[in-house]
Amino acid sequence: MLEDARFGGIDVSPWGKFDRGLLAVYPLLFHLLDVAAVAGEVWDRVLTAGQRQLIADGMGVPLGEARCLVMFVAGLHDLGKLAQFQQRESHPWARVSLALRADTAGWQRMPHERASMHSALQLLEEAGYNTDASDSPGVRVAQILGGHHGRFLQLDLDGAAKASRVNLALGGPKWQDLRRRYFALLRHLTGAQVVPLRLSVPASVLMTGVGVIADRLASQRHYWLAKAQAPAFGAAEHWAQTVKDAPQLVDGSGLARVELPQMPFAGVHHGVDAPNDLQSSLIRQLPSAVEVKGPGIVVVTDTTGAGKTVTALEAAKILNAAAGTAGVAWLLPTTATADAAYEVLEAYVAAHRPERAPVTLVYSHSWLNTAYTDHQVAVHEPSTTDEFWDDDEEAGIEGAERPQERVTVPDGWLRGWDRALLAQFTVATHDQALMAALPVRFSALRLLALSGRTVIVDEAHSMSPFMQQLLNRLLRWLGALGCPVVILSATMPARLSNELVHNYRAGSGRPRSSLAGLNAAPSYPGWVFAAAADASLTRMDPDACAAHAARHRRQAAIRLYPVRHPSHNDPDGTPERESRLDRIAAEIAPVVTGGGCAAVVCATVADAQATYQHLRDTLAWPAGPDGDLALLHARLPGHQRESLTRLVRERLGPTGRRPERLVVVTTSLLDMSLNIDVDVMVSDLASLERLLQRLGRLWRFENLWGPDSGRRPAWVRQLERPRLSVLQPTDHGGRILIPAAWRTIEAAFLTHATATYLSRQPEHTLSLTLPDNIQHLVETVHGDATELARTAPALEQRHTAYTSRRRAEEHLSALHLIPTPRHTASLADLHRQHLHAREAATRLGALPRRLLPVYRTPDGTLTLDRAGTHLLRLDHVPTTRQARRILEHTLPVPTAWVAERRREHYAPAAWSTHALLAELVLLPQNSETSAAVRFGRHALHLDPELGLVAHHDQ
Repeated sequence: MLEDARFGGIDVSPWGKFDRGLLAVYPLLFHLLDVAAVAGEVWDRVLTAGQRQLIADGMGVPLGEARCLVMFVAGLHDLGKLAQFQQRESHPWARVSLALRADTAGWQRMPHERASMHSALQLLEEAGYNTDASDSPGVRVAQILGGHHGRFLQLDLDGAAKASRVNLALGGPKWQDLRRRYFALLRHLTGAQVVPLRLSVPASVLMTGVGVIADRLASQRHYWLAKAQAPAFGAAEHWAQTVKDAPQLVDGSGLARVELPQMPFAGVHHGVDAPNDLQSSLIRQLPSAVEVKGPGIVVVTDTTGAGKTVTALEAAKILNAAAGTAGVAWLLPTTATADAAYEVLEAYVAAHRPERAPVTLVYSHSWLNTAYTDHQVAVHEPSTTDEFWDDDEEAGIEGAERPQERVTVPDGWLRGWDRALLAQFTVATHDQALMAALPVRFSALRLLALSGRTVIVDEAHSMSPFMQQLLNRLLRWLGALGCPVVILSATMPARLSNELVHNYRAGSGRPRSSLAGLNAAPSYPGWVFAAAADASLTRMDPDACAAHAARHRRQAAIRLYPVRHPSHNDPDGTPERESRLDRIAAEIAPVVTGGGCAAVVCATVADAQATYQHLRDTLAWPAGPDGDLALLHARLPGHQRESLTRLVRERLGPTGRRPERLVVVTTSLLDMSLNIDVDVMVSDLASLERLLQRLGRLWRFENLWGPDSGRRPAWVRQLERPRLSVLQPTDHGGRILIPAAWRTIEAAFLTHATATYLSRQPEHTLSLTLPDNIQHLVETVHGDATELARTAPALEQRHTAYTSRRRAEEHLSALHLIPTPRHTASLADLHRQHLHAREAATRLGALPRRLLPVYRTPDGTLTLDRAGTHLLRLDHVPTTRQARRILEHTLPVPTAWVAERRREHYAPAAWSTHALLAELVLLPQNSETSAAVRFGRHALHLDPELGLVAHHDQ
């Protein structure tokens, strides 16, 4: 062993990395040692104490031995390259020793990750590892090696993995001997002499994630190329140097954990001087509960605008201390809410004044957020021939376009798409985390990323039954991984609260019998803590609950107006009745004449566009509508939507300069987690849950500002209470008539049940006290709605269909879920299905396509703007800055709208290597006309004021 570590002691001619441009060759053994050393650094500085303990417990060994084993296993990942892989490149193959090149013995082509798995199995057995069954530690270590490119592989113990068959496929005796010597040398240098008697599934998943991180860090071209150009004389010398180099490599990745110092409450929560009653009770009660019982799950229910975000961050701080975790993964339902949360979390982290603490924003189009840098859209040429992820391998190479430095800006290695979740502080959409419960590539990396900190699931009520099934499975895994969780909602039925808590506890090992009949729903408003260790609950102190409710108590109303939607024409001879647009104009007219801020929330983009035009053209705006009337929806170009959303948040936020007059016509974009306040709100009919969310934006800051703040116009201050005006589309007989375009937005039962409930109130007006009445209203429609459904035969039929639909969605979602840890025997069970992250369904329906509106000038040139100032070069790959500009002009459309696209609608061939540009659909418009572009029966054109306008043939 010692001889092998010295100069000339072992054959290092087989290659592990090769740069075609410089013809640089890097020995495989050195790469294996690099990865092992980096894995040790990842163990020390990236994994949390809780993750390290879970791995050690999963192997039944002390922490020090567990570290050595993790390094050893990570280093073995590419052992299978000592096989036919060596012939992939002629230049490095020619440098392999003559003895090895003469001993190929008819070897067979095999992916090197599978070759690593098969070859290591035999060597592990020789080293004393049990390899008898799928759950044996030796088999699971072998599968960890096979999974380092993202998917766990099936290991056929009695077939392809038998030693005799493996030796025939992977070369002659000299190759077999070299694999054995590399194995032994790695084991010796890492100190992994102990043989674990077990290896749990959660520990296996975390070890796989560590190996993937270490491999990717050590595979960066700037790291290994320098070593290839000045190689060490022997394995021992290289090992000593790479152990010294590993800390700097991890530092450069931005992955190293930081400890935020203790700071005063008011110093880290901008604009909040002291905790409210709910927050105070949590700060007072939760530490003693977690000190005794350990980590678990916290459910917080509170009215909108009452400070759930601050509560969650305080809970995360307490839970992290108990669980040995560090950081926050904050999950939200939409990109708009994620953008707003990113700014909050960034400010929270920056307020602690860390030297460096990257905050990442993770969703499929986070490049639209201007707070983010250009590194995410950069394209770099791969230089290493063996990388599975070569499309983004070099995303960490520093470029010339550097942003202004902030300690919270993620830079370098963390900018990669599937790596940003690893940052200690992350804001992401629900989908990004839910993919960890699906058999997508690198799901182990997602689970590792989530498990190291407190996961905050915001707006949990907003998930469809399909997504709730995914969340249930994810909670099972988070419970098994010892990951603290905080659930936030303003309108969550008790049924859902119980379901989420029970799944988390089942994952943490609680027997089903201990969960039966346990009511884990918190009071409203309130919080409840369910420890993973037992079946006990810690609830918010009732006195604090009453005090918090009293402090936020206010009166409000929801008024239902039957209207005629323009999609419906009444029969001739029927009396004229109020149209939807007329009612909206009547509600908004006082704002136009007397000032104030209003929001009109429309069911669809087409309704929003029509409403905007009607208000613009029919009301007498004192200085014209420009600046006082805004249209905000999803089908605006990204840069336009992002700037409008930011403007609305600033002008209607708690501390922004209140405009004299502003009317925002929008869709459901502003429903959740946007901290804004309006004086007047009009909404199309929606489920009661959504209406309550919207109601929370009416006079939201009244308690904060006080009645004499002067922020509301005089005519608004004279009103007794805020009122949400809801427009119910009906036929000429007064029966609810949902337009066809609305029927895919929400279940028919929910909108019909809401309309039925509101229509039965005196004068169609629901008077309510907030927050006292919220939970009852939520339960009436969104909980067990059987009683309401039985009040009308048609409603009961819809309730039956709704229940069947829920079950069908849950069944469909369950078809693709990975098994729970308890039901995972072979690690290959986690990847029985082959799903790409782009194809993984975290919600029902076809994924939208990104449309790029462009303009064709008279000379045939394509530009991004009608004026022709931003030319498009189609014959080369865009620079980073050009790619960002292109992406900022895109917008989402339903896939069906662009299904019948022609050649002129495809992205140019030069963009095919860019992951974000390759699948764009072009909308080539004439720069001198406003003619629509046809995609079969769909005609589309981009209006500079209205956004994308769509017309569809019947």
